[in-house]
Amino acid sequence: MSQPAEPVSWRSIAIPAYGPTILVSIGQGATLPLVALSARDLGASVGVAAFVVALIGIGQLLGDLPAGALAARIGEQKALVGACVVDAAALTTAFLARSLWLLALAILVTGLAGAVFSLARQAYLTETVPMRMRARALSTLGGTFRVGLFLGPFVGAALVSRGEIGRAYAFAAGMSLAAAALTAFLPDVTRTRRTERAGTGVAHSSVLSVLREHRRTLLTLGTGVLIISAARATRQTIVPLWAASQGLSPATVSLVYGVSAGVDMLLFYPGGAIMDRYGRVFVAVPSMVVLGLGFLLLPLTHVTPAIAAVAGLMGLGNGISAGVVMTLGADVAPAESRTQFLGGWRLCADLGNAAGPLIVSGVTVVAPLAAAAITMGLLTWTGVAWLARWIPRRPETS
Repeated sequence: MSQPAEPVSWRSIAIPAYGPTILVSIGQGATLPLVALSARDLGASVGVAAFVVALIGIGQLLGDLPAGALAARIGEQKALVGACVVDAAALTTAFLARSLWLLALAILVTGLAGAVFSLARQAYLTETVPMRMRARALSTLGGTFRVGLFLGPFVGAALVSRGEIGRAYAFAAGMSLAAAALTAFLPDVTRTRRTERAGTGVAHSSVLSVLREHRRTLLTLGTGVLIISAARATRQTIVPLWAASQGLSPATVSLVYGVSAGVDMLLFYPGGAIMDRYGRVFVAVPSMVVLGLGFLLLPLTHVTPAIAAVAGLMGLGNGISAGVVMTLGADVAPAESRTQFLGGWRLCADLGNAAGPLIVSGVTVVAPLAAAAITMGLLTWTGVAWLARWIPRRPETS
């Protein structure tokens, strides 16, 4: 595991690493609670609405391996700019959509752009930050995303209370363009390292060859990441759907989601500190226990305060695990083909992102939404044992 050659200060990487992320995440926070509801407005059933939300994860799934190859070829900065521009175009399409299929296509493309954005930002910090502070740096990155998810729903609630849901998509498109502009005018601090690697004469490894070489890691630890991601993605889908099924208005749904995001964002740095000091497993396992409990409690709630309380509990479980997926990937990624490997790593995570909402969609075809929540709670708790088996107890320090 290689280390950066020179010391890195937080100030030197704060804006390029965290600035674009918080802008994009504010836009995502404004739209995520409303995707299922806008699909319902266009005539979708509950199951189809859940499938439209799942298209975010499916798009990320389809984009992960190409994202790894793209970032390896053109660098993290250019990949980030391109992803933000494509995301803005897709969100504008969602704003203008007057048919369900066009909305679904736009949501799919936001997932594709998200795959490139997520990989590039992870690779940036993995390459730049020393091992001893890696979990805190990546947890802070996850934390900035959570800050955006906290602020975004309140913006979304204000927008939809005065007009159509589509206004939230227009706002999110503006945030993505702002992130693209910010990234375009910042120095690419990893360019020197890419130039040095090119000068060594080592052939550029393909994504598939890297994945074959590290298949055991992806099949074991990667499966644990799939479980974590499935639980997280399902939380984003099922809480708004359950709240709407209990008669809450779109604005109230956004506020409930915002409460959950507020709890979520409070714990990212403590989670990173625990991972750096004691090991990744002491965050991953407890967070999944709490999320599983939240799924099982959700069907028992029928009024706004109770729904908000369970959403907050799920935010607690999700918040303490901020950055754990990125940190585990950074720990096991080979330095000579990092972005290619991370493409496969994110594929594992995004398989979970897609699978979670798809499970909700599938269960609701034959059973009530409450049954989907119980199913995900039991699956999340079943995955705890797998995580405990494969996640190392202590981080490497060398």
